[in-house]
Amino acid sequence: MARVFNFSAGPATLPLEVLQEAQRNLVDYENCGLSLVEMSHRGKEYDKVHTRAGELVREVMGVPPGYAVLFLGGGATLQFGMVPMNLMEEGGMADYTLSGSWAKKAISDARKIGTVNTVYDGTDTAFTTLPDPDSVKSTAGSAYLHITTNETIEGVQWKQFPRTEAPLVADMSSDIMSRPVPVEHFGLIYAGAQKNLGPAGVTVVIVREDLLERIPGTLPAYLSYGTHAKSDSLYNTPPVFPIYMVKLVLEWILREGGLSAIADHNTRKAAMLYDAIEGSDGFYRCPVDPRFRSEMNVVFRLPSEEMEKQFIQQAAAANMSGLKGHRSVGGVRASIYNAMPQEGVAALVDFMRAFADAQS
Repeated sequence: MARVFNFSAGPATLPLEVLQEAQRNLVDYENCGLSLVEMSHRGKEYDKVHTRAGELVREVMGVPPGYAVLFLGGGATLQFGMVPMNLMEEGGMADYTLSGSWAKKAISDARKIGTVNTVYDGTDTAFTTLPDPDSVKSTAGSAYLHITTNETIEGVQWKQFPRTEAPLVADMSSDIMSRPVPVEHFGLIYAGAQKNLGPAGVTVVIVREDLLERIPGTLPAYLSYGTHAKSDSLYNTPPVFPIYMVKLVLEWILREGGLSAIADHNTRKAAMLYDAIEGSDGFYRCPVDPRFRSEMNVVFRLPSEEMEKQFIQQAAAANMSGLKGHRSVGGVRASIYNAMPQEGVAALVDFMRAFADAQS
């Protein structure tokens, strides 16, 4: 089959060799006579998958001792509520940076649990920039400070991270495993898998174990990180197949050379695309502050909405899908996650130049 270059923000493109390996094992998993998706999550076959997936998260990301690695359902959206429910004490407060659409959703849910201090608000700049990380400080008595490391809709990305007194909590859904990060500087990291880690259906949570002591005993069992930490994410039936796919993707990252090699690859792809935008004599425009332009989600505009519509339609006809910007902001968005090959970005750049030339 002819593979389409999938620039969708998520579910996103996955490495072809990972898909092929999953295909080979789908019906008859390692000659067991049945599929992994049919097996008991308490059985030895799945136990190997589950254990190895957790080990790989630690290995690839460099998770130090003293952290629990959890596999949960509900997407990152569930974490918008679970984080404050677990880490805020009753009547407590937490700090949040309002950097875009997903940070806004996290803040909305946190306000239902306790007091939220917005220590940075990017509304006035239409979320096209971020603050100097050194300027972001936690409030005295704050339970934690929350950032969204990459905003998929607005296309801004933290390049460095605040160092705060309160534990730093991060939604890394759209750039986890795209570069090395100092995990030891964070109290909790969470990420939906469907950008860089696998298919939709599983969320990875990395939480410092001392923070588990804060969890109120009044929480329903599934909503407590402590429940999942004690049961090794097997309190109930986990999302078996997505976890298996996460394992395969992490193995692929190691074969590619680990996060340093992946980061170099991502930087080259993003530079190709941003250079094409900047070299178009204003035909393409990226509104994002160059200091904080995302290497995962490249957003840009054309001279008119009608031209953007034509661009997206013609790109789809040329086997490049998922380029329509989010409905809330419009424009064009190219999501170039880990598994997007450089050939895909090169094809998009060639198309952009041809499209612009055809309009002149």
